[in-house]
Amino acid sequence: MEVLARFRDIVGKIIADDRLHALWLNSLSMMENTGSRKISRYEDPVHTNITELKHAAEEARHAYYLKKQLSKLKGQNCVDYSFPCLIAPVESHHYLDRLDVAACRYLKDKLNLEGRALKYGAYLLVTYSIEVRADELYGIYQAALTEAGSKVNVKSIIAEEEGHLAEMHRMLTGFHPNWQQFADDMLKIEQDLFAIWIRAIGKLPQIGIDL
Repeated sequence: MEVLARFRDIVGKIIADDRLHALWLNSLSMMENTGSRKISRYEDPVHTNITELKHAAEEARHAYYLKKQLSKLKGQNCVDYSFPCLIAPVESHHYLDRLDVAACRYLKDKLNLEGRALKYGAYLLVTYSIEVRADELYGIYQAALTEAGSKVNVKSIIAEEEGHLAEMHRMLTGFHPNWQQFADDMLKIEQDLFAIWIRAIGKLPQIGIDL
């Protein structure tokens, strides 16, 4: 709860500074794009279902949508995902990669999975934990945007992320009877990575909120 309270304070300071806000939006866009590319790499070249295609397409759309929101911040532009165009660039770039590695290690230890089975299991656990985080993060962000009267909004993303989470519940149920324990363990890993990311953002001189 403490991390979330500080996160709300951080988001408020980000929105109040157009340059920080642009870096934040671009970082979220980069992370959504990374998620889309990871889902595509997880896909089986033959046995790919419509839900997996939908997830990859919607994550890519989110990346594009967030990038387009930059036009609502006057005078701000982030042409790509290079470090100068991101907030806490090292932590932002490595967030999903670290979660992906952790999921693979976890499934190897717990179920001795490898190959396609390992990739599919990692896709499910990583996507589930990110959807839980996205539901919370975008909700807090949108509330702050509304309060500030910002032209930026992420309401359409929130609606789609809620649908993704319901789909992940269904897919995990078919993956393993003990899926809930696996998912809970991954949430704990993700919470630690989220805290690292937010701590790095909070330490920026313009924000100055240490966790």
